[in-house]
Amino acid sequence: MNIPNPENYNPKIKTIAVLGSGSLATALVKIFTDSGVHVHWYLRKKDDVDFIKKHLHNKNYLTDVKFNPSDITLSSELSIVIKQNKWIALAIPSVYLEETLEKIKIPLNEKIIISGVKGILPKSNLLIGPYFSTVFGLPQEQFVVISGPSHAEEIALNQLSFLTIGCFERNTTNRLKQMMNAPYLKLKTSNDVMGIEYAATLKNIFALAAGIAKGFGYGDNFQSVLISNSTNEMKRFLNRINPHKRNINSSVYQGDLLVTAYSRHSRNRCFGEFIGQDFSPKEVAQKMKMVAEGYFASRTIHLLKKEMNIKTPIVDAVYDILYNKKSAKVIFEKLIKSLS
Repeated sequence: MNIPNPENYNPKIKTIAVLGSGSLATALVKIFTDSGVHVHWYLRKKDDVDFIKKHLHNKNYLTDVKFNPSDITLSSELSIVIKQNKWIALAIPSVYLEETLEKIKIPLNEKIIISGVKGILPKSNLLIGPYFSTVFGLPQEQFVVISGPSHAEEIALNQLSFLTIGCFERNTTNRLKQMMNAPYLKLKTSNDVMGIEYAATLKNIFALAAGIAKGFGYGDNFQSVLISNSTNEMKRFLNRINPHKRNINSSVYQGDLLVTAYSRHSRNRCFGEFIGQDFSPKEVAQKMKMVAEGYFASRTIHLLKKEMNIKTPIVDAVYDILYNKKSAKVIFEKLIKSLS
C-alpha cells in the first residue's frame, strides 16, 4: 500500500502536523482529513506508525476510525514533521508534552501552534501558550487553543460537537476554521486565549471531584450542587488571574465542565470515581489506560491559587485528597459545609 513519504513534501498542498498517538490526536487527524487537509502525523513509537500504515487505524484509541492512506503521512521522526509544516497541532498529554518539546531543535517562531491540550505543564508550571512564548519566542498571535465539550469518542462517531477556537489573530482563526470544516463540527471563536486554557485545566479538577462523589454514592441532587459551585469557582479563579469579558455559561467554559463531570467517556470523572472507592492515585493510574489531566493539574492550580489568594474549596479538597493523602470522606464532609 502506497503511503506518502515525509520527504516528498509539496508545500502547495494544505497540510498540518498532528503530534500525539492518543484519542485526542486520532480525533484531530480525523477532523482535519475529513475537512480535506493532509495530515503529517507524528507518533513517538515506530511500531504505532507501522501498524497504522498497514491497518489504517489506531490500534489503541478510537479503533473504528479508518484513514485513507492518501490523507496521512506517518512518521516517528519529530524533526521531519515539524520542519515540513507551518501548522502544528499538539495532542500530547501535558504531563508528557515538555519532554517531547525539549527534543525540538528547529526554530518555531514562524509556526502556528495549535493546542488541544487541557492542562498545565508540570515542570514549568506554565500554560501551553506562555510556554511557547517563553521557551520558543512564539508571538502570541501565532498560538491557538482549541477547546469545548467534545469527547473524542463522539467525534469518532460523527456526532455533533461544538468547539471554540481561541486566538488573538482573526486571520489565523478564519484559516483554521476552513481547515476544520467537518460537517459534525460547529465552531465558535474567542480571543480569551488564557481564560480558555485555564478553564480547560480547571474543569478536569472539578470532574475529579464529581467522580469522587460518584464513588461515594452521592446522587444527582448533590452532583448538581457540586457542579454549580464548580462553575462559580471557575469564574472566580478566571476573573482573578485573567480579567476578561467572558460569559462563564458559554460552551467552552461551563459546557466543557458539564460534559467532563457527567460523561461516561470522561477519564477524569473515572479517575475520581476510583478514588471515591478508596483506591490510591497510584492504583488508579495502573488501572486506567489514559492520562487523567486533572490529577496533575490539581497540584499546579493549588500552587497558583495560593499565590493569588483565591478562594477555591473544591480545588483544595481534590488537592488534599490526592497529594496530602487526607481521608476523602473527611475532606468531602468539610467541603459539603462550604457549598451553597
